[in-house]
Amino acid sequence: METNNNNKGKKQNKPFSFNWFYGILIIFAVLLLSQEFFLSGKEDKIYPEKFFSYLEKGYIKKVVFSNENSEVKVFLTPEAKKNPELYKPDNQGTNLFGQVSDAPQFTFIAGDKQSFEKRFNEYKATYNLVATLEFENSSQWGGIFIQLLLPILFFALIWFFLFRRMSGGGGQIFNIGRSKAKLFDENENMRVTFKDVAGLEGAKEEVEEIVDFLKNPKKYTKLGGKIPKGALLVGPPGTGKTLLAKAVAGEAKVPFFSLSGSDFVEMFVGVGASRVRDLFRQAKEKSPSIIFIDEIDAIGRTRGKNNFTGSNDERENTLNQLLTEMDGFATDVSVIVLAATNRADILDKALMRPGRFDRSIYVDLPDLNERKEIFQVHLKPLKLDEDLDIDFLARQTPGFSGADIANVCNEAALIAARKGRESVGKQDFLDAVDRIIGGLEKKNKVIKPHEKERVAFHEAGHATISWMVEHAAPLLKVTIVPRGRSLGAAWYLPEERQLTTTEQMMDEICATLGGRAAEEITFGTISTGALSDLERVTKQANAMVTIYGLSDQIGNISYYDSSGNEYGFTKPYSEVTAQTIDKEISKIIETQYRRAIQILTDNKDKLTQLANKLLEKEVIFKEDLEEVFGKRKFNEEL
Repeated sequence: METNNNNKGKKQNKPFSFNWFYGILIIFAVLLLSQEFFLSGKEDKIYPEKFFSYLEKGYIKKVVFSNENSEVKVFLTPEAKKNPELYKPDNQGTNLFGQVSDAPQFTFIAGDKQSFEKRFNEYKATYNLVATLEFENSSQWGGIFIQLLLPILFFALIWFFLFRRMSGGGGQIFNIGRSKAKLFDENENMRVTFKDVAGLEGAKEEVEEIVDFLKNPKKYTKLGGKIPKGALLVGPPGTGKTLLAKAVAGEAKVPFFSLSGSDFVEMFVGVGASRVRDLFRQAKEKSPSIIFIDEIDAIGRTRGKNNFTGSNDERENTLNQLLTEMDGFATDVSVIVLAATNRADILDKALMRPGRFDRSIYVDLPDLNERKEIFQVHLKPLKLDEDLDIDFLARQTPGFSGADIANVCNEAALIAARKGRESVGKQDFLDAVDRIIGGLEKKNKVIKPHEKERVAFHEAGHATISWMVEHAAPLLKVTIVPRGRSLGAAWYLPEERQLTTTEQMMDEICATLGGRAAEEITFGTISTGALSDLERVTKQANAMVTIYGLSDQIGNISYYDSSGNEYGFTKPYSEVTAQTIDKEISKIIETQYRRAIQILTDNKDKLTQLANKLLEKEVIFKEDLEEVFGKRKFNEEL
C-alpha cells in the first residue's frame, strides 16, 4: 500500500503531445499572413506627378527606392500625417500591436533609377527640401518566405496530421510500432473473478491452474517441472472464452496485457512484427505476467496458404515474430500467453505445437446443468415471478451459448416491460426464445387464405411425422404466425446426445421432409416453402455419406479434413466416386420422402384435423397433439 501511495504522489512525465506543435505552427502562419497584410497592405498607390507635388510642398520626409522592382516607398512628415485631407490612416495610424506604424504611406513605380534620382535632387535643390533618398538592395525575404516556405509548412502540417490518424489518433506518429496492448495490474479495479464464470467447470479448472503457476511457481518447479508457456482457448462464439480471460486478469494479481489479434495488423511493412517485439519486451520487464490475445486467428493463419502472388506477406512476418518470441532462446522468463479463437482449424501448426501453446482448452457449449448455472448468474439483476422455474428455462434452451442465454434474459425483461408487467415471468422467457430463434413476430403481415392453409398443412406435416417416428425431437409448439422470413414454424426440444445413430439421422430427415410431403398429399402440388427444409436435409445426407461413413455404397470412408484445409479445385476422390456420392445422397433423401408420404397418407384424417386446429388457433402446443394423436409412444422420459 505504501508503494502505491508513493507512486500516486510522484509527478508522471506525460509524453509530448503533437497538439501543441499543431497549435504553434498554425499561430505562426497566421502571424506571418497578418504581418504581410497589415504592414504591406496599408499603403496607398499614387501617381508619380502626385508624389512630386507633395515633394514640392515639403510633405515628404523620406523616400526609399527599391533596386529590384523600381518601387518607391514614400514616408510623410509627422505634420503631413496629421493633415486629414492629405492622409487618412486606418486605425488612427497604428499597426496590429498598437504602435506608430513604420510602414510607408504611399508607393508607386518610378521606372528608370537614374532619371528618378536626377529629378528628385533637382526638386530638393530648387525648393530647399530636407527629404532624403535611400536605395534598398536587400532581397524581400519576407515575401519569399510567405510565398514558398509557408505552403511547405502547410503541407508538413497535413502530413503530421495524417500520420497521427494512421497511428491510432494518439498523436504519437513515431510510436506506430509500439504495442497497443492494454495493461491491467493489481492497481486496476478488475471486478470479474472466477465466481462470475458459471458452468465451464473443466475449462475454469485449467485456467485457475495457470493463475496458480504465477502465484506459486516454486510449488511446481521444485520437482523439476516447467511452467506452461501458453494456453489456447478454443470454442464456438459466445461460450465465454473472453470472460475466462477477464477472470484471469481479476484473479492473477500480476500484470495482464490484453489486446486483439487485429491490433498487430497495419498497412505499413514491419509494423506488426515491431508491435509483437514491443509487447513481449513490456511483458518481460514486468515478469511474471500474462499476455492475452483475443481472436488470434487474425494473425495466426497457416502460412503460405492462398499466396498466389508469392509476395512476402506482412501477416506472415508478424506470425514469424510471434513464434520467435513465444519460443526463443530466453526460456527463463515467466510470461504466459493466453489466446482465444473459434477457428483453431486454420491456425498454423507451428503456433499450436507444445512449447508455444502447451495446452488447448476447449470451451464447449454448456449442457443442461451448466445452462442452469448460467441462468442463475444472468437472472440476478432481474425482477422475476416467484414461481419461475429455472430448470424449465434450461431445458428450453438446448444448444444455447452463454451469450445466447444472456440475450434471452435481457430480451425477456424488455418484453415484460413492453407489456407493462411488474416482473418477468415464464411466458416472457418463452417469447424471448421465440424472438431470438425465429425473429420478430409479424402479426400485421397479410397472407392470402389459400397460402395460410398451405402453411398450416406444411407445419402440421412436420408435427405429425415428429410425433409418429421414434427418434425425432419432441415437439413443443407449432405456429403459423409469421416470424422473420418464415411464414410458420415448429419448435422442438432436441435430445442432448453425444452420439447419433443412422436411425436417428434418418428419422430427423423424414420429419424435416414432412412439410413438403403434407403439401403433396393434400393439394397435389408442392411449393417453395420447403427451401430451408431441403437445405437442411441435403447437408445432413451429405454428411452421412462423405463424413460419417454411414453409406452402404461408399462404405467406411470419410473425406472430412479435421485440419480445416479446403480442397479447392480438387477433390480427394475420383469422378466415379463423386457420382456414387450424388446417387447416395439422392437415395437417402428420396427414401425418407416416400416414407413421410406413407406415414401422412396413413394418418391423413389426423393430419387434416391438426391443420384445421392450427388454422383456428394459429398456435398449438404439445397438449393439442396429444388430443389428436394420443400419448406419444417414444421418448416419454422427455
